[in-house]
Amino acid sequence: MGGTVAGVGVTAQGLGLKGPRGWAFRGVSFEAEPGSLITIEGPSGTGRTCLLLALTGRMKPTEGTATVGGAALPKRMAAVRHFSALAHVPGVTDLDPALTVAEHLNERALLQRRFGDSLRGLLRPRAERRTEARLRIDAALEAAGLDRDSLPKGSRTAVRDLERLEALRLSLALALIGRPRLLGVDDTDLKLSDAERAEVWALLKSVAETGTTVVAVCSEAPEGTVKVSTEATDESSAVEQSQETDEQSAVGESQETDGKEAADALAEAGRA
Repeated sequence: MGGTVAGVGVTAQGLGLKGPRGWAFRGVSFEAEPGSLITIEGPSGTGRTCLLLALTGRMKPTEGTATVGGAALPKRMAAVRHFSALAHVPGVTDLDPALTVAEHLNERALLQRRFGDSLRGLLRPRAERRTEARLRIDAALEAAGLDRDSLPKGSRTAVRDLERLEALRLSLALALIGRPRLLGVDDTDLKLSDAERAEVWALLKSVAETGTTVVAVCSEAPEGTVKVSTEATDESSAVEQSQETDEQSAVGESQETDGKEAADALAEAGRA
């Protein structure tokens, strides 16, 4: 990513988040150094995504404490959002299937220049700003391991024509354009082959080695990571299974109230 990034340390003590139907997760405690690869491991429906969003300042914890890069949660959620980025989070960072790879990258670079950089950067000559945007895109693509020349139509390839692993790499590249100190990645190993999963973990480890702290949601974490489990306790398993059913119905045609609440929560996180 064009050099090392100052990652952030992450600690949590008794962290929990309660939603309309009960606890999404509870009693999460761990400590990770800057530049760590933190894996949130557990079955679908055990609050993995909610924990990811809480640690990146997008959802407000109900109990416990956490410190991310010296910023205490939940008091300084905005500060954490400022130096963190999300990738591959359903309902939050969805790619537009009709847009091309180039359109996604250029749009993100423009948003970064207008809203993520300093005022001094906005006052630079247009040619310098364009050069900077191109360098950021190239560095992000390299860090994400996405080779545009290998795509069916190069940069003009539409998202709908990307393979699952290529789409994941694009989502990572878009997040890395902002040079975040903390990167959150959801559904890291969803519907990937064993070989593809190995590629993704090697990629995320390489991102962490540049200094960026990575938090990745998965069903099974590899060795050599800071593992955080969201396995349901006997007390909360029934509630969490009910939450999973509601979230699945929200994705389909059903518009039941509980499913809509889960979707609304993710939409709110996206706006944040």
